[in-house]
Amino acid sequence: MSSSIRRITTISKKELVEFARDWRTIFALLIIPLLMFPLLFIIFPLLLASEAAELDAIEVNVVIQSNDFPSDLAEQLNGSGIELNYEPLVMESNLSSPLEDGDRLRNGSIDAVLRMKENGSVWDYALLYMSTSERSQEARTRALTVLFEWEENETERRLVDAGLDPDETLRPLKWDGEISNSDVATSGEQAGMVLSLFIPLVLSVWTFSSAIQPSIDMTAGERERGTLEALLGLPCSRNELLFGKWLAVATITGIGVLLQLVGLLFAIGYLATTDFLTVPTLSVGSIVFIGIAVLLFAIMVVAFELALAMRAHSVKEAGSILGPALLLILFPALFTQVINLDGIETFWFSIPVVNVLLALRELLMDRFVVEHIVTWIVSSGVYAMAAALYAARQFKREDIVTSLS
Repeated sequence: MSSSIRRITTISKKELVEFARDWRTIFALLIIPLLMFPLLFIIFPLLLASEAAELDAIEVNVVIQSNDFPSDLAEQLNGSGIELNYEPLVMESNLSSPLEDGDRLRNGSIDAVLRMKENGSVWDYALLYMSTSERSQEARTRALTVLFEWEENETERRLVDAGLDPDETLRPLKWDGEISNSDVATSGEQAGMVLSLFIPLVLSVWTFSSAIQPSIDMTAGERERGTLEALLGLPCSRNELLFGKWLAVATITGIGVLLQLVGLLFAIGYLATTDFLTVPTLSVGSIVFIGIAVLLFAIMVVAFELALAMRAHSVKEAGSILGPALLLILFPALFTQVINLDGIETFWFSIPVVNVLLALRELLMDRFVVEHIVTWIVSSGVYAMAAALYAARQFKREDIVTSLS
């Protein structure tokens, strides 16, 4: 038994050394997962904030078309980063019809058109803009903000003139106390729910994709180079060869996923200092079961990819097979994001891939349902064993002895 383990570890070390010789491999499988979440969580919000600040700093051009525009509304618009240009209103109905103003919005000479006319005690208005222009959308947002504020002030003024209290008249229903205190979920639980919506997706896709290259290189790649024949001539069984290669691929994939988690924890820690997102509240049990779920998923994925790559007759063919196979992970991963975990049926936790992703979602929310845990552990174990047996069958085929070089 010890000699068999020694042979497996020797094969695994040999594969790891050969695979790690290329600096591009180290960069793709180790550096990228370490930086993925920090770049996503830190650089992306900073970029959004920069773009928002840039939009806030610009002055948009809004054309006012009205024959009797309220002076107080004009003052409010002038103080909102809006340059006003006045034109007479030539239309009596259908203020929303673009007419020639549509061409001016399209060529960017103006950012928005506000049309208003007095209809008795009511003001009719239309706001024309170009939804595919950020400047035009910004102009629309600023104008609507001022319009709604002016409407609220005008409504209160009319109520006061009529001898009514605006607060009692407009807001007969009031929340007693602070609305924020009504949510019994802690900030940590809320953070866990937010993270559960995309962490399982990213982990599953990265686990599958990071195992593709080493799986191809250690199977179809060795057949093309002619080195697989030399390995088969060693005093080791086909199963030992499979386990050695599986251990090597699993090690590479595991390191990539581990570094990705390190990057995620760093990003969450950074966001916690900015009050953008707090650290999720996870018990020790949740952390342990998350590790078990990722481990079982990795066992199944690595064995499945090794088997498919071994069936391929060339590196190119293996890549054309395993590349589209990513959809087998991507579609279930996207599907599980919309499943409601409240009152979910147990059978969902027995479906391949879906079971692990749903398990990760529940665990990130620190939910423990014994029936669900038993179901996904047993089913994942069965699928992992089936994938390993399928890979073992591929490694026992006699045609893999033939070199393709």
